[in-house]
Amino acid sequence: MRTDAELAAQVMQRIDALAEISEVPGGLTRTYGSPSMHRANEAVSGWMREAGMTTRVDAIGNLCGRYEGAKGATQTFLLGSHLDTVRDAGRFDGALGVITAIACVQCFAENGRRLPFAIEILAFADEEGVRFHSTYLGSRALCGVIGEADLQRTDRDGVCLEEAIRKFGGDPAALKTCRRDPSELLGYAEVHIEQGPVLQDQQRALGVVWAIAGQTRLEASFAGRAAHAGTTPMGLREDALVAAARFIRDAQLIARQHPGLVVTVGQIEAHPGASNVIPGFVKLSVDVRHPEDAVRCDACELLAVTAAFGAAHERVELGWNIIQATRSITCSPELTALLTESIGEGKATISLCSGAGHDAATLAAITPVVMLFVRCKDGISHHCDESVHESDVEAAIRVMGDFLQRVAQRHA
Repeated sequence: MRTDAELAAQVMQRIDALAEISEVPGGLTRTYGSPSMHRANEAVSGWMREAGMTTRVDAIGNLCGRYEGAKGATQTFLLGSHLDTVRDAGRFDGALGVITAIACVQCFAENGRRLPFAIEILAFADEEGVRFHSTYLGSRALCGVIGEADLQRTDRDGVCLEEAIRKFGGDPAALKTCRRDPSELLGYAEVHIEQGPVLQDQQRALGVVWAIAGQTRLEASFAGRAAHAGTTPMGLREDALVAAARFIRDAQLIARQHPGLVVTVGQIEAHPGASNVIPGFVKLSVDVRHPEDAVRCDACELLAVTAAFGAAHERVELGWNIIQATRSITCSPELTALLTESIGEGKATISLCSGAGHDAATLAAITPVVMLFVRCKDGISHHCDESVHESDVEAAIRVMGDFLQRVAQRHA
């Protein structure tokens, strides 16, 4: 029987092993449906089985490990996170939640303990949405909200999601079988790195998440006219990139004028992309987040008006398309209270609102959710310098084990 410290060391070793499974040499990128995702599922599946679980892969490619409950148990408590990454990612985002959950189950298995409910660990195949620019495909499948429009989304190579699911070994015609019955679920708990600096600043290893900010993903395009850079007078240009640049600047000003609002332009494409040609077409991504949905929606409307004004000023046409909108969610008060108790009686507990999106936000539609944040060095995430202390992982294992036992006491 291993101690929490030994389990934490094992978690760190397994996360290092997962970080070697990548689409690119010298960095970490693992997107939906890729060979690297398949290899990651195989590795994690093996660790799940070592911890006493049975495993399966559902119709979209989510890996599921199940640890049966005591005799007569009819409900299931979900744990997990995602195994896909952003491009040039850090190794702990997503993976920490999956591997820590396995460690918790391993502890129960080695003690020969069954709870009054089954535990199922979910390793989601797509949360980041890098390949198809549509987040939470894995958890949305469990909620039964993957539609035909989603299946026809294409990646940069023109491959649609429907085809990618088939190539990944899934079955787009059977996505309804991924849907979970809410009556069978007790809740979902996700361990995740904070991806921010608050815990480190407050010298705390762990924090409890009370809410997850809502998010809107948009795609804006500016269509002007490509022309010769040397022969076209400035006053006669229809420069799509200038219009896009005006919008990017104004978007930052809008965000700074609304407390709690964050606006990010993370991707931009300019065509034809030659140094001596005025850009005739620009496409960019816009990410808008705020804990209050009304503020976020109002901001999106203001951004659209701002983009239209800038486009008209530069004599170009604006395209404005909402790719995805995710509402803000409040974590379960009951589960949050139990998790807070598990951190320790008398200890000051930090409550955080997550500015990052998580699978928990999607699963809140079908079951109560709770999240535990783990401190990360300097708040760095989505970067190769992402780092977590092994001692903090040990604390997370201890807290999650205690939390599950408290849930068990409530449902004995």
